[in-house]
Amino acid sequence: MTNQKPTSPIKASTQSFIEIEEIKDDVVLMKDFSASTVVEVSAVNFWLLSSEEQTSMIYSYAGLLNSLSFPIQILVVSKRMDVSAYLDYLDDKINKTATDLMKTRLGGYREFIKNIVKKNTVLEKRFFFVVPFSPLELGVSGASPGSLNKEYVISRAKTSLYPKRDNLMRLLSKIGLKGTALYSQELSELFYNLYNPSSTGRRMAPVESYTDVVMTQG
Repeated sequence: MTNQKPTSPIKASTQSFIEIEEIKDDVVLMKDFSASTVVEVSAVNFWLLSSEEQTSMIYSYAGLLNSLSFPIQILVVSKRMDVSAYLDYLDDKINKTATDLMKTRLGGYREFIKNIVKKNTVLEKRFFFVVPFSPLELGVSGASPGSLNKEYVISRAKTSLYPKRDNLMRLLSKIGLKGTALYSQELSELFYNLYNPSSTGRRMAPVESYTDVVMTQG
């Protein structure tokens, strides 16, 4: 009788650990049928402002948060900056420049940027407001998400989230911050890069062109 080697149990796929069910109509739908919409906020170099401007912005920002009638989540994403595309841009400028002096200066600037990135950790920071939607907002039916229809939840989530998102962007503009709603393409790229930290900010093809789940090797 031959000894049969024990086989290890089949491990769950990566998809089972990801809580996102679907991204549709600019709404992120989770597996528990909660949902959210995301607004990216432009950064401000706070330390370049005068003390009066800093104080004014702090009070304005506090006033914005206190004026909201719905919950929000604030997300800050820090990631090592990839400057390879910028270095390629400088190379192209150097090759197209006819003046030797300008070539020399651009080449020196390129080396300066390259050395900074080598010696220091240069981080790219992105700021987001996440406006959530709970299935409990659907009433009694929301207490048992398993009985809900996905299309119905997305439809109700859009009705609830879109006005809140637009109101949030208006309030941000009043205090000098630019809010940009993330649509399906930007949301897919954001979560792809969050789940794949080594992707260095990969840009994806139009999401409509994908026919299967986007995965990485290794």
